[in-house]
Amino acid sequence: MKLSNIEKVYLVGIGGIGMSGLARYFNHLGCIVCGYDKTATPLTAELVKEGIRIIYDDNAEDIPVDFYKPNDSTLIIYTPAIPHYSEILSFFRNKGFDPKKRSQVLGIISKSLLTVAVAGTHGKTTTSSMIAHILKSSGIDCSAFLGGIASNYGTNVLFGKSKVMVVEADEYDRSFLTLHPNIAIITSMDADHLDIYGDHEHLTESFQLFASQLKIGGKLIYHKGLHIHNGVTYGINTFADVVGANISIEKGTFYFDFNNGTVDIKNIEMGIAGIHNIDNAVAAIQACLYLKVKPDDILKALKSFKGVKRRFEYIVKSTKHIYIDDYAHHPEELRACITSVKKLYPEKKLTVIFQPHLFTRTRDFVDGFAEVLDMSDELLLLDIYPARELPIEGVDSNMILSRMKMLNKRIIGKKESVDLVKKQMPELLLTVGAGDIDQLVEPLKKALQNV
Repeated sequence: MKLSNIEKVYLVGIGGIGMSGLARYFNHLGCIVCGYDKTATPLTAELVKEGIRIIYDDNAEDIPVDFYKPNDSTLIIYTPAIPHYSEILSFFRNKGFDPKKRSQVLGIISKSLLTVAVAGTHGKTTTSSMIAHILKSSGIDCSAFLGGIASNYGTNVLFGKSKVMVVEADEYDRSFLTLHPNIAIITSMDADHLDIYGDHEHLTESFQLFASQLKIGGKLIYHKGLHIHNGVTYGINTFADVVGANISIEKGTFYFDFNNGTVDIKNIEMGIAGIHNIDNAVAAIQACLYLKVKPDDILKALKSFKGVKRRFEYIVKSTKHIYIDDYAHHPEELRACITSVKKLYPEKKLTVIFQPHLFTRTRDFVDGFAEVLDMSDELLLLDIYPARELPIEGVDSNMILSRMKMLNKRIIGKKESVDLVKKQMPELLLTVGAGDIDQLVEPLKKALQNV
């Protein structure tokens, strides 16, 4: 497939964060871009405003006639989250098209570029967004495909004139094995997606394969403690090749020092909060140093970095109320998030609203969820968000609740949770989850601000 030949693109599952980035990319190139997704969201509404046609019924009759005949100028892209029995996906296959996964298309786009790929079961979205921002701020006009909306730019895809591309490498469905980066980062390899991999060992093998796919002369950066070899290790307050140390918090702002044995950068001010984000920043700095970015430019860029939507994002920050929203949906992500919140506000009572994501993940990590959520002072637990899955008998939110030791906990509906926040007006509120819990952000914000 030659990208230069593509004139028409149809995306099955266009509303996903990764798929929408590709939609914007091809729309930017001047292609006719259309797509399907099962639900309308603020993100799909933005795509429509940008001139992209989207349908919300899985009905092949609604596909434009431009997409009826396979040819070299037409590209069909799909996400593995779309069921194999989808009528629209089946239509394209029956017509003789060869639909490509999002990851395959990213692999083709990145082939001729100097690619920085960030992988990991968590931390990859913030790390890749940091790298893109540092490069942009330092005069390296990179392109980027991100797994979230970068707050500095209000989008998940950046277009640049240089030959450098930053891409988030997704481990789901082994998607990242289509990439052959010049610089690869692995932030974490905690057990996850066991519905795909079966066990942690197979997940680890997949990351090791990704690490082996570097282009000749490529650089590998991986978190200290991971079962990876032949690269540079990083971490905070640890004996790694690249280290973040002397971490301090002053008036809610995080500071740290960076050292890789050659370059020493003192008193780095973070534009975003969270100890886990210092970890991410250490990896991002090392990647940018490989790309010849100057330390002074890195200092300025990290100070001005505003983070990613739904990644430790402050929704309300006033003298009366603090409300933070985060995408965390794995026990270790929750641990990092809750730990950072409690370090920032040790005197405040922490109310957590959590929505479990996937029946399989809840089943596989139920004890981990219970242990981490016990760190909160009050827990409001929503029902499991099923995403692509059908229910599993006996697997529900009560599995988590029944294993928790903390007493101030309950299962609650979305509307009821907003009503309760209106009534209690908690001083420190955290919403976490990867499902549709983001629909609560605006109502909760209004409740705390008495709007």
